[in-house]
Amino acid sequence: MPGIINKLKSYARSPQGQRTIRRQASDPRRRAQAKSLLGKLRGGRTGGRRY
Repeated sequence: MPGIINKLKSYARSPQGQRTIRRQASDPRRRAQAKSLLGKLRGGRTGGRRY
């Protein structure tokens, strides 16, 4: 599992990853999806349903 996280981190820091993040962050629907996912990962209440 740590391998997947490290790959995601390195992609997010690459120029291509930065472009992708910027493009997706400009879309309000995608921004809401990301906020929901982060809420679930952090265990907060902003993520909607909790499993």
